[in-house]
This record gives sequence, C-alpha cells and structure tokens, in this order.
Amino acid sequence: MPDATRTSAVTAVASWRDDNGKHPGYSHQPDPVEKTFGSDVFGERAMQQRLPKDVFKRLARTIRQGEPLDPQVADVVAAAMKDWAAENGATHYTHWFQPLTGLTAEKHDAFIVPDGHGGVISEFTGAALVQGEPDASSFPSGGIRTTFEARGYTAWDCTSPVFLVRGANSVTLCIPTVFVSWTGEALDKKTPLLRSMEAVSTQAMRILRFFGTDAGVSRVTSTLGAEQEYFLIDRNFYYARPDLMTCDRTLFGARPPKGQQLEDHYFGSIPSRVLSFMADAERELYRLGVPIKTRHNEVAPGQFELAPFFETANIACDHQMLVMETLKRVAARYGLQCILHEKPFRGINGSGKHCNWSISTDTGVNLLDPRDETHTNMQFLVFLCAVLRAVDLHADLLRASVASAANDHRLGANEAPPAIISIFLGDMLLDIITQLESGAPRSTLKGGNLELGARTLPQIPRHSGDRNRTSPFAFTGNKFEFRAVGSSQAVAWPVTVVNTIVAESLDYVATELEKAAGAKTDAKLQGAVAGVLQKIVKQHKRVVFNGDGYDAAWHKEAEKRGLPNLRNTADALPVLRDKKNIDLFKKYNVLSKPEVESRAHIFVEKYVKQVLIEAETMVSMARTTILPAAIRQQTELAEAVSATEAADVQATDLRAQLEEHAGLVVNLRSATARLDGAIGTHMADPFKHAVQIRDRVVPAMADVRAAADELEARVADDLWPLPGYREMLAIK
Repeated sequence: MPDATRTSAVTAVASWRDDNGKHPGYSHQPDPVEKTFGSDVFGERAMQQRLPKDVFKRLARTIRQGEPLDPQVADVVAAAMKDWAAENGATHYTHWFQPLTGLTAEKHDAFIVPDGHGGVISEFTGAALVQGEPDASSFPSGGIRTTFEARGYTAWDCTSPVFLVRGANSVTLCIPTVFVSWTGEALDKKTPLLRSMEAVSTQAMRILRFFGTDAGVSRVTSTLGAEQEYFLIDRNFYYARPDLMTCDRTLFGARPPKGQQLEDHYFGSIPSRVLSFMADAERELYRLGVPIKTRHNEVAPGQFELAPFFETANIACDHQMLVMETLKRVAARYGLQCILHEKPFRGINGSGKHCNWSISTDTGVNLLDPRDETHTNMQFLVFLCAVLRAVDLHADLLRASVASAANDHRLGANEAPPAIISIFLGDMLLDIITQLESGAPRSTLKGGNLELGARTLPQIPRHSGDRNRTSPFAFTGNKFEFRAVGSSQAVAWPVTVVNTIVAESLDYVATELEKAAGAKTDAKLQGAVAGVLQKIVKQHKRVVFNGDGYDAAWHKEAEKRGLPNLRNTADALPVLRDKKNIDLFKKYNVLSKPEVESRAHIFVEKYVKQVLIEAETMVSMARTTILPAAIRQQTELAEAVSATEAADVQATDLRAQLEEHAGLVVNLRSATARLDGAIGTHMADPFKHAVQIRDRVVPAMADVRAAADELEARVADDLWPLPGYREMLAIK
C-alpha cells in the first residue's frame, strides 16, 4: 500500500489482527525447545552419527584444533550431508557467504546431475562441498577486480556448522564459506576474520607458554556474544512511508508528545503481538543452533533486544547474520516490520549491536576472567594490559571499523558511546592498574554485600565496580563490550579489527616478557611481568576513562590526552589507508595492502551512495508528498480567510496564520531546492566526495527536515499524508 494515507494505515492496523493477535491464516504449534535446538544443523553430533569413525576424527581435528582440512574426507562428508539434508526435505544447496555488501549471498544448485540415460540422479560431491564458483564481478571489490574479471571462488569453512533454511515451500542446505577472487584476495568479511583468529591464537599461545599454562592447550580463539537491538512497527505504516521503505529510517517526523521521557518502556511488559513474534523468531533460531538467551523491551518505544550466549567468533558472526535475516522474515508473519537501522526515529534511542568479546583456550579457560584475587592473577593482567595497549594505539582503527552513514546518527547520545574511543575498567581494575603503575599490585578491591533493609530479602553480592553505558569499549566482568558497533552492521569486520590489534599487542608483550625474563626463575618471571606491565600502563593509561562519556568536559580532557575524536564517517574511514594500519594488517596476514585499500574504497563509496539515496528520497517526498499537503492546508486557510472576511467578520488572526503557514511552505520549497543543488555536485575521488556530502548535503537535509517537521506540527491531521511518530511507535 505505497500510496496509503495516515488514516488508511491506522485503519488497516486496527483491522489486521484476528482474535489471537496473529496473522490471519497463520498457524504454528511449536515443538519443545529441547527437541528443536540445532535440529536444522549438521553439526558435530550429526556428523558423528553418520560418518565413519576415522573420517569424523580427521574432520574433528580440523574443526577443533585448526588442522588443515584433509581433502580425502570431503566426498564422504558430502554424501552424508546430502543424505541428511534430503531426509529433511532439502532439494538444493548453496554456498552461503558474506560479501562486502554487509549482507549475505547465496546461489542455489539442485542435488541433481544427468545420469547419461535421459534422466537425473541425486548427487553431491566433495568438490561441490569444498569449492564453489559464483560470479565475482557484481560484488563490491574496491578496485581489486574489474568488471570483466568475473571469476571468484567460495571455500567451505568447516569450523562453522552447515544448516538448513526453510522457506514456505522449500528447504535449502546452506554451507558457510569464504569468498575470494581468482587471485586469492579476500572479497568477503569472513576470510580476514578467520585470519585474524589465527593471529590471536598464535600470539596468545606465546603468553601461555611464557607462564607455563599451555599444557593441553592447542589453540586460543576469540569468542563473541553479539546483542541485537531492533525496532518493530506495523507493516502498514512501513509501506505508507517511502523513506522507511527506501532508507530504513524516517527522513521526516515531528517529535510526538510522548516519546521515551517517562522511561516506561525499558524492561516493560512485552506486547502480546510482539511476544508471539519473539517466541517464533527464537524457535527458528534455536533450530539453526543459535543460542538466544535474552529478550526484552529496550529504552525507546517500539524498540527491543535479543542476546545470545558466547560462541567462537566466526560461528557467532555467522549466527548474527542469521539473527538479522530471521528477525526480518518472521516479523512479516505478524504484520510487523523489523527495522535494524541505527537511528530510524530522531529524538529517541538508536540501536546498537554490543559485541561482547573475549579470548579463550580450546580447553574452555576464559583468559579475560580476573578471578577472585585479581592482583595475584598475573596472566590475566598481561592479557588485560595487552588489550589496553591495543585500544590506545589503534583507537582510530576501532573507530573506523564502526563508521557508517547510519551510525553517524547514533554515536554520542541516548546510551550510544561517543566517537572518542576509550576503555572503561571499573573501580576494581582501575585500582589494580594504578597499583601496577607504581609497581606490583598488592590488593584487590572487594564489592561486599548489599543490605536491602528487609529481613525477608536476601543479602546480595555487590560487584566491585559499576557499569558504564557511555563507554565504547567497556570491561564487563570477564569480557570487553564493544558498544560502538551499529545495529545493522555485520560484526565480522569490527571483530576482525579487535582481533588484529590485540594480536599485535600480544606479540609486543610476549616479546618484551621473553626478553626481560631470560632464563625464567620464578622471581625473574614475576619481576619481568611487573616491569613490562608498569611500562604499558604508564604509556597507555590515557585511554582509560570511567566517567560520563557524554560530558563536554570529557571531550576537552580527551583532546588534552591526545585521544583521536573522529566525529563522523568522512573523518574516520581515511585512516584505513594510513601506513601504520596497512602495515598492521599485512604483518599478521589478515589483509594485504590491496585488500585494505579496497575496503576503504568500498566503505566510503557506500557512505556516499547511502546519503545520496536518502537525499534524493527526501527531495522526492518533499515535492510530491509534503508540499502538496501543505499547500492544501494553505488553500483551506485562504478559503477560510476569504469566507470570514466576506461575512464581514474580522479575520486578523486567520490571516496571520495563513501568512505564517505560507512562509513555512516557502522555507520548505527553498530548502528542498538547496538540497537538490547540493546533490548534483559530484567528485571523482570518493573520499573528497564523502567530505562534500558531509559538509553540504547532510546540513541541507537537516534544513529540509526542520522545515517539513514544523509543517507536520501545523497541518491538519486528515491532510498530512504520512503516518507519524505517534502512531508508528505506539501501535503494536
């Protein structure tokens, strides 16, 4: 209903639901979770049941210990995988990968081949499992490949489980893969992620060997739990808003009388229609093996969140893509639209994707767990200080990893962190860091217990430090929470950056420790650790900030400390081309120079294109939707003035209202013309074009919005053609 008015959209919402609050005709009786979880995943349990023991053991060594994949097992695995998929109704398979669009991609092939006698047989070979050949010419390459150089390859990531995707009348076997060009250069987000995980493992193992804690450990892996915030609105409203359909955010919208100022939505009772959607989405994710743990109302009206358990980083990144796809697909069943944009509604909280990152051994030890007597846990303090150093040295790169046109609207307000990258450690760790600066730490702050004032209430343990919701990189007990990541973003890229900078820092720390300790007696080892950590703290403590990230005083203090403040995407993305960052990725075999430069080019082009799409949509809506409505209001006012004066009644107030309204219409028309002119300026260099977009187009868009929103607050409700914030945020 693209031409629906506000009134017809509201009417459609009111008449949409049946008596059960579900989509008419939609019926689903869910299975118990314990019978559902992982049922659509060909994981280790299914492989162990179906594969010969020797084949399973060889494949398991690759999955668990990172050994090279044995090609001889591929045919056996493929046959078992095909049989399992066919038993579950699958007729096609696809190599499922993550190109640099930020989305997923897939090309479906049937499990059939000619039998040579005019018929077909079902077949799936090891070669088809391990390698595919999609056309690479139509995906972003940032200059690595030209249009006529079309060959690309997908390669099976056997460490991420194969899964089934069920459509209305189809089942497809999805094989997680990487995507590279004919020359071997990465054209996706997963290849560098896997490389960065290798870099972390290599350098972290050096630390474990230094402390003699590597017994039984074959590798270290980064882990991730990515929270997902999102908005839900009725689909009738969505289709009645060209800006939401095209840009996934509202380009216009007057502030409603009630937004989030009463703070009554956060953790509130979940609306029944939304809860039905959540339960259905979780059920589908459980089938895919995605371990969703938490669901709740978020701060803004119409905003919600889900959060999973921790997983190995590459699996978590795959699962995060499935989360976004599943939320959007299931929402439609309930007549809802899931909006993942970082700031779909101005004036209320935006949405983030808090990435809870840590590193663990393959024996299950979390290396960022401080334990009880933290000051004695020198191995933990080494890993902590390595992260501290990494974030300080590479704050610019971390900021660039979350830069986008959408995130520019979010960072710096409403519980989103500022663009200044700093670390929150909490009181206990800050105290230990302060002790380290002076020498070896001697004590650990304790939180104690909270007395709640009623005998019927229990004493509850009090953490030794508070949380900080304004910090972009916060320690939260046994992990770091990278809060600056945007809600629509594929998390593989920021996690790759975190892995790489931490690997570099672990490399530095391990080298310093090995030099300082020499022949490692216990006394010499402790002295070496204390000396190296003291040096790191003195050089890099400037990045630690436990206070209010929104406070203007912090911005001044951060500038005094020399911390970068890359306020927007046009400022942030050029740092990807800095020599120090190119050398960093190259040194740890994460990305080559052409691969880094291609990503910088792709990201900045996406920024330019995204803002221009929004600007052109804004011009179109202003001229074809909002101005006609405003002129109708002006005509009615003019007729009212004329009729009043014809009746020989004074119309001074009405005439003043007409003149004021006519002035607002002129303002909107003029602002729209200026924006149209700004859009027309093109620059060949995308980085210079991004600056021009930031300096001319974005301010011109703000002027158009201000003029239109002022009119929305004055035009009669039956004349205004768009559903407003009041309806979209409140009606569920």
